[in-house]
Amino acid sequence: MALELTPTIAIHLSAALAATVIGPLALWARQSHTQRPRLHRAFGYAWVTLMIVTALSALFIRSTTIVNIKGYTPIHLLIPVVFFALFGAFWYLAQRDIAGHRRVMRITYVVACLVAGSFTLLPNRYLGNLLWKQWLALA
Repeated sequence: MALELTPTIAIHLSAALAATVIGPLALWARQSHTQRPRLHRAFGYAWVTLMIVTALSALFIRSTTIVNIKGYTPIHLLIPVVFFALFGAFWYLAQRDIAGHRRVMRITYVVACLVAGSFTLLPNRYLGNLLWKQWLALA
């Protein structure tokens, strides 16, 4: 059964794409030559919210086209990873360990947005089929 763009997938996709765009802005606001703590905090909370929406919506997206357990595929393992990482990042903040917070947020962005996002573009995945076959007509 092929996936189609359901409301749940649309929410998941929108939140994931927005998080991928907003993440670097949150990181930049603290790393740039001129520190922008309010902008960092605003983009940071927006990014965290989008990541929570992305992870929660992923719970309702299932696939039987690849290896799965009751519709949950290996990429679903990122759901607890994201929640654990976000908890850890805020735990570091509560401990006033800014370096730990920064490290967890960077790693979470790379793994959850860039690496996982890249996997969604594989030809056998919904977005991959949409991009490579329908939009670019390459396959």
